[in-house]
Amino acid sequence: MQYGTEDASYQAAGGFEGLQQLVSDFYDIMCELPEAAKIRAMHPADLTVSKDKLARFLAGWLGGPRLYRETYGPIAIPAAHSHLSIGIEERDAWLLCMQHALAKAPYATDFKNYLLSALAVPAERCRNS
Repeated sequence: MQYGTEDASYQAAGGFEGLQQLVSDFYDIMCELPEAAKIRAMHPADLTVSKDKLARFLAGWLGGPRLYRETYGPIAIPAAHSHLSIGIEERDAWLLCMQHALAKAPYATDFKNYLLSALAVPAERCRNS
């Protein structure tokens, strides 16, 4: 399977249900990791909408249905995060949470590696300080 073509990545992630689980684990880890306290504080106390937005974004980003656009409208990743101060520390904390969430996921190792590497691109694009 060649990730990044058509919906191969979306399918490898287990579709929307798989992404919802990944995102749930991601935010649970964000709440637990001391290294993530700063980025957790950037989110609302109730993470319901944050979880939904990230899962829907990932669905379309990975070649599946554009669920984010259908629910929330178009998104530009840097602009959506421009109100936050995101530096190297915050970017790396976000990626660390995702790395831990991917470690829990029942994905193939090559897909986990692919996804973490691919997510480093939008994570870097969010950095503004």
